[in-house]
Amino acid sequence: MIRIINKIKNISVILGLTYFFSFTLSGCDSELNTESETSLSAGEIFQTQTRIEGLVNGMYKALKGASMFGGRIHLYLDVRGEDFINVTGNSYTAYESWTNSYTSGSNDINNTWQQAYAAINNANIIIDGLAKSTGVISDEVKTQYVAEAKFVRALSYYTLVTIYARPYTENDGASKGLPLRLQAETTSANNDLARSTVKEVYKQILEDLDFAETNLPDSYSSSALNTTRAHKSTAIALKTRVYLNKGDFQNVIAEAKKIVPQTDAPFSATTGVKHALQSDITTLFGSNFLTTESILSMPSTASDSYSGQSAIAYVYYSNKEYYLNPSGILGSSLWGTNDARRNLIELKSGKYYLKKYTKVSPYIDYIPVIRYSEILLNYAEAALRTNNNALAIKLLEAVHHRSDAGFVFPASSENTSTALLETIRQERRIELLGEGFRSNDLLRDLLTIPAKGSSSLQAAQVLPSAENYIFPLPDSETNTNKAL
Repeated sequence: MIRIINKIKNISVILGLTYFFSFTLSGCDSELNTESETSLSAGEIFQTQTRIEGLVNGMYKALKGASMFGGRIHLYLDVRGEDFINVTGNSYTAYESWTNSYTSGSNDINNTWQQAYAAINNANIIIDGLAKSTGVISDEVKTQYVAEAKFVRALSYYTLVTIYARPYTENDGASKGLPLRLQAETTSANNDLARSTVKEVYKQILEDLDFAETNLPDSYSSSALNTTRAHKSTAIALKTRVYLNKGDFQNVIAEAKKIVPQTDAPFSATTGVKHALQSDITTLFGSNFLTTESILSMPSTASDSYSGQSAIAYVYYSNKEYYLNPSGILGSSLWGTNDARRNLIELKSGKYYLKKYTKVSPYIDYIPVIRYSEILLNYAEAALRTNNNALAIKLLEAVHHRSDAGFVFPASSENTSTALLETIRQERRIELLGEGFRSNDLLRDLLTIPAKGSSSLQAAQVLPSAENYIFPLPDSETNTNKAL
C-alpha cells in the first residue's frame, strides 16, 4: 500500500492504490487490484507510472469523501436554506446545518474541513512530486496530471471559502479567508499557518483554474471519463460558478461563452465535450449518469459507495429525514404540475420527498458536481446583471422549457430586472434542488437565511450580520494551528 501520512489537523491522508474509481486513469471498466504489497516512501511513489496513477486516483477519491462530494456537502448546504424540513432531529444527518446551530466541535464542521484539506494536500503532493519526477511519464501526461490536481485544489478551496469565510461580495474579499496551503505536507512541521484573505483565496482558485483550462485535455476516450475526471470544459464551467460567487458578472459571461457560444436556443458546447441539456432531466438521476449534461459527477459502485447515514440517498430518500417545505420552492407558481422535475419528488403520507438519489443499499447514485443547466443559469444571471435581459430570458427559458415545454412565464416574472432576477433565483432552486446550491446562492447576495420548521422542529432565520451566517472554524484546525 502506498502511504503518505499527513499529520496536519490530526488526520492521516492515505494516498494510492487503495483508492480507485471504477473508471480508472486507463479507462478500464473494472477496478484495479487493491491488494497492498508494501509501504513506500514519498520519494519512491513517483518512480513508476502505476504508482503515479494511483496517486491521481487517490486525489479524486479524497474529493469524493463522504463529507465532500460523496454527497453530504450537498446536504449541508441545501438544508441551511428554506426548502427542506427536518423530520428526525438526528445530529448525524445535518440537523445542525438545518438549524444553523453548529459549533466548532460539530461533526459537519470538522469532517468537511478535514476532507477538503485532505483533497488539497493530495493535490499538492502530486504537484510537488511531479515537479521533481523525471523520465517516468511523458511531459504531456505530467502536465495533465498537474492540471487535474490544480482543478481539485481549486474546487476544494472554493467549497471551503464559501462556507467558512464571509462572502466575497460583502467587502470585495477583504475578510479573513482560509489557511492557504500550497505545498505538500507530510509532517506536522507547517501546521501553523495564518488565514489568507478571501480575495487571496479566490485569486489562487482562479489561477489554478486558468492553468487547468489551458492544460487539461479537451476530452477523454469515453463518456465515463468525461463525466468523472476534469477536462477543459470542467475548469471553464467551475470558473463561471466562482466568478458568479465573486460578483464578477463580465467574467461569468466571458467563461460561459466558451461552452455556450449561441445566443439562441438550443444551447450547447461546440468544442471539446459537446455538453448540452438532455431532453429529459430524470435521465440524469438513475437511468444514465454519463450524459453530456453531466460535466462532473462523483461515481459510486457496489464496492465503492457510502452506506447508512453517510449516504445522501439514505438521508433524503431511504430514511426520509427531510421533506420539502410546502412554503418553500415546492409551492412556487413557477413549478407547474406538468413539470418533469416533479418526477424527481415523491409524495408519501402527505409530504413530498426528494427523489434525485434513489438507489437503495448499496447507494450507487452518481453525485452531480457540475451540470450544464447550472452553466446556463449562471450565464442567465450574469447577462441580466449586465443589462442583457433578452439573453437572460432565453437562457432561463431553455432550462425551464426542457422540463415543462408548455409553460408560459407570467409577464410579471420577467418584465423588470428585479422580477427577472427573482425568477432566475427560483429557477435555480427548482432545477438544482438537492445539489448543494442554496446556501451559496443566499450568501453571495447577502440575503437572510429564512426561518423554517414544522410543529415539532423549528429553525430561526439567520441575518447576514449574524455569527452563524457562515460555518465556524473547526476545533480540528484551531487545536493544531496556533497561527489562528
